Amino acid sequence: MPPDEPHCRSLATPLVQFSAPLSPEAQQNLPIYYKYYRGRKRMNITVKKLIPALVVILSSFSIIRFLLITFTNSSSSPPLHTLPTILQHTCPPTCSNVPTDAPGSSTNQPKTSANAIMLTEKEFQLLSTLIAHKAPCNLLIFGLETQYVYLSQINAGGTTIFLEDDINKLRTIKANSNSTQAYKVGYHIPGKKAYNLLKHARKNPACAPSSGLLQVSNCRLQLTNLPQEVHQHKWDVIVVDGPSGDTPEAPGRMETIYTASIIARAGNMTDVVIHDVNRMIEKWFSWEFLCDENLVSSKGKLWIFSIRGQLNSTTFCPAKTVVIE
Repeated sequence: MPPDEPHCRSLATPLVQFSAPLSPEAQQNLPIYYKYYRGRKRMNITVKKLIPALVVILSSFSIIRFLLITFTNSSSSPPLHTLPTILQHTCPPTCSNVPTDAPGSSTNQPKTSANAIMLTEKEFQLLSTLIAHKAPCNLLIFGLETQYVYLSQINAGGTTIFLEDDINKLRTIKANSNSTQAYKVGYHIPGKKAYNLLKHARKNPACAPSSGLLQVSNCRLQLTNLPQEVHQHKWDVIVVDGPSGDTPEAPGRMETIYTASIIARAGNMTDVVIHDVNRMIEKWFSWEFLCDENLVSSKGKLWIFSIRGQLNSTTFCPAKTVVIE
């Protein structure tokens, strides 16, 4: 029990003297700085009381806005499809001079450029719509990118073959599909020789559409190292987005565009899709071997040509008559 304390009141006079409240007349006569100080003190007390309430209100608005944005994005984004797996093949020795299983062979393969331009959303929409319209069909693609792997899923029930020169991309593909296959091929002509090859094709009869079998062609632009499966089908759609062709020293797309034009003319009606037509080689060789009158659609850097079968023709594009008035 705490000790008892005597209940007594100190008789000492308090040191602080409290003055009586001022009358209204006296308050009016106070100095102006004194009244200003008192008013400012009351205002500071009011602002300090309002700050926590404002913080709570602003925080609530921020949280609500964040939740609305998150809900909108999650509801508008389409679900991602699982990438289909592809059956990888190693071509016969004629496909490449470098064996795919040789130690260190990957260091000799062309590397994908860090500046490689992928299809834009509108370009991919145009291409995927074309495949969906023709599916199931025979689809041949020069190049192996993630976007193009989705095309094989769109082409369910059809045949899709990828031709790729970068072995590192092929190693990422797992095998369990017979309708979608990937083959390694080799390209050896750098882009800086494009103009000389174009002159060669114009003067050499072996480069004409009616020159004969692709496997034994004497045209320097013809790819004779393609897997046999490429020659066993008549292709409905051919996509050219390889090799990279991103530097003058890297292999260009002269061979792939020319070969695609020959393969297309061996079928009945083939759509040939060329990517990166903003670049000189892609534009030159598309006009030369696919012809501007066959251009049926375009979007951004993507051109689509519709080619009719005409292997008996001696020229790729009809001669244009110049009318002088």
